[in-house]
Amino acid sequence: MATRQRFKRVLLKLSGEVLMGSGQFGIDPATAERIATEIRLARDAGVQICLVVGGGNIFRGLAAAAKGFDRASADYMGMLATVMNALAVQNALEHQGVETRVQSAIPMASVCEPYIRRRAVRHMEKGRIVIFAAGTGNPFFTTDTAAALRAAEMGCEALLKGTSVDGVYTADPKKDPAAVRYETLHFNKVLSDNLQVMDASAVALCRDNNIPIVVFSIREHGNLARVLEGSGTATIVTNDA
Repeated sequence: MATRQRFKRVLLKLSGEVLMGSGQFGIDPATAERIATEIRLARDAGVQICLVVGGGNIFRGLAAAAKGFDRASADYMGMLATVMNALAVQNALEHQGVETRVQSAIPMASVCEPYIRRRAVRHMEKGRIVIFAAGTGNPFFTTDTAAALRAAEMGCEALLKGTSVDGVYTADPKKDPAAVRYETLHFNKVLSDNLQVMDASAVALCRDNNIPIVVFSIREHGNLARVLEGSGTATIVTNDA
């Protein structure tokens, strides 16, 4: 496979579901430790990393709203779930000796730092991993959009989306054995074909700020470090594809 661009500062977006492991709900400590190892290996290779973690393993605001919850209240509940996940990832990283800071868009001084852009950049410059929690702090926005926003604010060279699939396919590879993985995609094709890489506002934000989206499997050991080095299996979404 052709070598891709190497990245020096990235935002890693993890779905909350990744933290469940083989479970149906919540946080599996062994899975959190394994993901922390992947992140540590990438950090040890000299990459500045920040993270956004979803909350779907604990509470999904959009699903709750569909069942009758007030949408704004449901979204705030989902934001609180992301704080729990951020603290779990922080704990797993610090077990491995990695300095970490959690910054929340909803201030909760007893638990973590408030989100301050310049402070977050300084943490990364010092080799710390920064985990952004509580989405954008506003209802009606997903953690995908929060990830795109923070990637732009932090001056990241790419937004990496760690999933259970090793890229973007022409169809669901779990349902269609003939599905083919894309090596590269243009932002406009993702939007026009509704390929579900991330939600449309996140894709558009990355497109407008020229931030590539790299979709890869976080479940494959060492894959994060390989992708950051320019190899590894992934699909990259850019303005140049």
